[in-house]
Amino acid sequence: MMTSQAIAAVPATQGMSRSDAVRLFVGFAGLGAAAVNLAVASSLFAAAGTDFPGTDFPGRAAGAAAALLWGAALLGWTVAGLSRNRFPMPRVSALLLPAAAAAHVAAIVLAAGSGMAGLGISHLAGLLLTLMILAATSWLGRRSPNLSGGPGQNTSGRLGAGTLLAAAFAGAVLVAAITTPGLAASTAGQFAVPHGEHTGSHHSP
Repeated sequence: MMTSQAIAAVPATQGMSRSDAVRLFVGFAGLGAAAVNLAVASSLFAAAGTDFPGTDFPGRAAGAAAALLWGAALLGWTVAGLSRNRFPMPRVSALLLPAAAAAHVAAIVLAAGSGMAGLGISHLAGLLLTLMILAATSWLGRRSPNLSGGPGQNTSGRLGAGTLLAAAFAGAVLVAAITTPGLAASTAGQFAVPHGEHTGSHHSP
């Protein structure tokens, strides 16, 4: 739905460009990163209520709140960017994205000795997705002075609709390949029932 809306937002007279494909990629990566951060927040909130020796309850609660706020902000930023065909607050995002990447790196290091080593996979997924967003928005910034790559600012490198859809599909597959393990490593993912399996014994004779 959002992919079609983003494509439709580009004026027909301008045509589809490489910037449009990159914006779609940023959108997919943003949605994936937001989901991973929200999953990290739920995992930390759940772990904050457990009794592990030597655990830091205030630290986990603060980390959970930070992940929740960042995930929600990233989700709103991504949805706004896809609906308007330009990502808002480019200067702020250029500062927050590297900070988020650094936070994921620190969390990966700290998770190894915190009894939540599995959550490091979620942080690794969040790190990769954040770096992908940062690289793509930096590319858009070089193509457009205000980092948005909005309509009318770059008419070079036009793509056909089929090429744009193929690029969008490839970007969605790449983001899904990174996001899925990150979600599976979270607390919610660990308790999820795999497809094809059923709880209970209703199939037993």
